[in-house]
Amino acid sequence: MAQFDMPLDRLRVYRPQASVPDDFDAFWSRTLTSARAHPLDARFEPERTPLTTVDVFDVTFAGYDGQPVKAWFVLPAGRREPLPLVVEFVGYGGGRGLPHSHLRYASLGCAHLVMDTRGQGSGWSAGGTADPVGSGPAHPGFLTRGIESPGTYYYRRVIVDAVRAVEAARSHPLADPTRTAVVGVSQGGGLALAVGGLVDDVTAVAPDVPFLCDFPRAIHLVDRIPYREVATYLTVHHSRTEQVLRTLSYFDGVHFAARARAQAFFSVALQDHTCPPSSVFAAFNCYGGQDKHIEIYPFNDHEGGGPTHEAAQLAWLAGRLCPA
Repeated sequence: MAQFDMPLDRLRVYRPQASVPDDFDAFWSRTLTSARAHPLDARFEPERTPLTTVDVFDVTFAGYDGQPVKAWFVLPAGRREPLPLVVEFVGYGGGRGLPHSHLRYASLGCAHLVMDTRGQGSGWSAGGTADPVGSGPAHPGFLTRGIESPGTYYYRRVIVDAVRAVEAARSHPLADPTRTAVVGVSQGGGLALAVGGLVDDVTAVAPDVPFLCDFPRAIHLVDRIPYREVATYLTVHHSRTEQVLRTLSYFDGVHFAARARAQAFFSVALQDHTCPPSSVFAAFNCYGGQDKHIEIYPFNDHEGGGPTHEAAQLAWLAGRLCPA
């Protein structure tokens, strides 16, 4: 797999042409106000596991429209003082999986909530959160569900769930809300950017090869799912291109990134044919916070930096959440 996008010197300065909707902020303010009219009702039920280094809780909280969303909450075993908090969002098609898959951040000394993604969790990691909202005709997958308008779009519900996940995690007595990081890979990275733009007091944002960024370029540039879902939808619904791009503009990670101010640690892979490098640099270059860094992996595809980047991210988070 060879590099196919812009050369690195152009990527470092690339900014997308797509403009933010005039009512972007008002749309999200209304959306979150409506969500918060429902009680958060975060419940943390102890989960019995054979793990001895962590305490695990099965979490349910009210997401979009008060609908139940599942999560795991993982703590270093036996801790009784408030801990730094990491809220994680998972990649496309996956769910929260099983608790033993989520030991990294607790091993760092953090409280860790990993959110299930509504309607997903049957592609590569099991989930248990339904999406009870229907949609019009859509391409198989999630990226075109409800794409007729911003109000009905699938990712409106998921992004609200993500914001509420932070609120739920912060409600636990062993989470220190003043030290909160949001993290994720691919779709999870796109959701971390959205939360960073909508929750103004998070401490750190760590999007790894983020999805959901610079839609107008990505859907023209790559031929892999998920972005391919939009292109395939438009091969049938020929007259809806303008309508679809308008909907997607309300969910573009570039616009959320421009509103974020927390410290940020991105990653990008220059041979990534799923989330193309220019879409990641679009979000990074537009990111509103001054303390930002991007790790570049020139020879990697969508796996990004793998364990090498995980180690780098842990060191970075330790410096922001757990300073000596």
